[in-house]
Amino acid sequence: MTDKMATRRERAGWTVAALIGLGLVPVLAGGLRLAELTGGAAVTPDNARFLASPVPILLHIVGVTVYTVLGAFQFVPRLRRRKPGHHRKAGRLVAPCGLVAALSGMWMAVFYALPEHDGPLLAAFRLVFGTAMAASIVLGLAAVRRRDFTAHRAWMIRGYAIGLGAGTQAFVLAPYYGIAGPPDQLARALLLGAGWVINLIVAEVIIQRWPVRFSS
Repeated sequence: MTDKMATRRERAGWTVAALIGLGLVPVLAGGLRLAELTGGAAVTPDNARFLASPVPILLHIVGVTVYTVLGAFQFVPRLRRRKPGHHRKAGRLVAPCGLVAALSGMWMAVFYALPEHDGPLLAAFRLVFGTAMAASIVLGLAAVRRRDFTAHRAWMIRGYAIGLGAGTQAFVLAPYYGIAGPPDQLARALLLGAGWVINLIVAEVIIQRWPVRFSS
C-alpha cells in the first residue's frame, strides 16, 4: 500500500468517524426518548405531547438514526468507487429515512403543542429547515436519475448537513448555558437556527472546494 493510498484511507476513516460522532447527539437523544416512551415514564410537561401521540416521534427517531449513521458512509469516495452497488442499495434506504426524519419533524413542529422553552420562531425555523432538507433529498434523487452525479452529491451533502443540525446545535448551546444559563425563547431559537446555518455553510464550502465527480 502506498503512502498516498494510506492517507486516503485514513482521511476516509476520519470523515466517517466525524460524521457519526456529530450524529451521535440526535441518535443518543432519540434513544433516551425511545426508552422513555417504551418504559412507562411518568407524564411531564416535557414529554406529554410525545406520550399522547407517539407515532411521529418514533418515526423521527428511526429516520434520524438510520439517516445519520448509514448516511455517513455514503460520502466516502473510496466506497462509492469500489462498491457502487452498495452505495446505490444503501441510498435506497438512507434517502427515504431522511425524508421520514424531515417530514415527521415538520409534522411535530405544526401539530405538537409547543413546550415552554420553545416558541413560534423556533417552530418556523424547524419548518424552513425541514422543508430544505426534504427538498435537498428529492432534488438529489432527481439529479441521480438523470445521471448528474455532481448535482446529486451537492444536494445530498446539503440535506445531510441539515440532518446533522442537532449535533452542531449541542455545541452552540453548551457555551451559552455555561456563560448565561438557560436561554429564553428568542435566544434558543437563534442558537438552534445558527446550528443549521453553520452546517449549511460548511456544506457549501465542501461542495465548492471539492467538486468531486463520481459515477454511481
